[in-house]
Amino acid sequence: MTSPSSSRTGEIYRIDWLPGTDVLHGTCHCGREHTAQDPVEMWEWMLAHPQGHSVHEPRGNSS
Repeated sequence: MTSPSSSRTGEIYRIDWLPGTDVLHGTCHCGREHTAQDPVEMWEWMLAHPQGHSVHEPRGNSS
């Protein structure tokens, strides 16, 4: 199925699972990184862009 070109954003969100842990490591299309154990928390952070993605905020989360 092909989506209309108007719905394509070109944004890439990447979430990796860190083997041997319950930790997810996410990278937003803007390059900011975040870690979380909860997949819902991770997607909320990703989709909240740019909130929580400021260069003045610390990278990642120690959860």
